[in-house]
Amino acid sequence: MSTEINNETSWEIDGEEFAALARFVLEQLHVHPQAELSLLFVSADVMAELHERWMDLTGPTDVMSFPMDELRPGRDGEEPDPGILGDIVICPEVAAEQARQAGHSTVEEMLLLTVHGILHLLGFDHAEPEEEKEMFALQRQLLLTFLANR
Repeated sequence: MSTEINNETSWEIDGEEFAALARFVLEQLHVHPQAELSLLFVSADVMAELHERWMDLTGPTDVMSFPMDELRPGRDGEEPDPGILGDIVICPEVAAEQARQAGHSTVEEMLLLTVHGILHLLGFDHAEPEEEKEMFALQRQLLLTFLANR
């Protein structure tokens, strides 16, 4: 698993922790061990530009995912396809506000957003109630298991 972490903000980011989380999630979902993922932390201004350009929505958002090879989760006993998973862009400023409202740390929020972004790259969505239920349950399970084991 190759995870590239880039921090273009003044926020303190532990790249090793985010890379470990990505590795864990991708292993749990049986993604090819040579899959590539990029995680980028950007300012609210940069995120607002991306949000408007790609989603036609104003203002910054917490996380955006840009899939590349449309990889999907594998299954036990199946050989998954290798490739480039894609890019996840996270805005620590938005994450900090969401963390404050949720009553946990900014790091925990950004870890949650990382899992959320990976699931989007793997084809999960939350547009419909059933999809949301499935995606959010998996997101919670993956993050809690990772946190319990670190």
